[in-house]
Amino acid sequence: MHSVDLLEEALRLADQAGFEIRQEWLPGATGGLCRIGDRQILYANLSLTAEEQLEQVTASLRNSERFVEPPNASPQLLRLLKSQA
Repeated sequence: MHSVDLLEEALRLADQAGFEIRQEWLPGATGGLCRIGDRQILYANLSLTAEEQLEQVTASLRNSERFVEPPNASPQLLRLLKSQA
């Protein structure tokens, strides 16, 4: 599966987990998860490659107490969620 497809799938899972998704151009910044009160905002930095954005999103999912591994996720995305540290 292509990185862009995996990124879209990961963003859908983040949305289902209750994250507020913001896809913004953030040159010089990293992006990732931001908590403001009860809100969890996931910034996907459009100045990065799809692979780098995918790493940010999967790391944010993995590190959030809200995220539960979905039974319908693709095997490729599950492998990324489990393998990155």
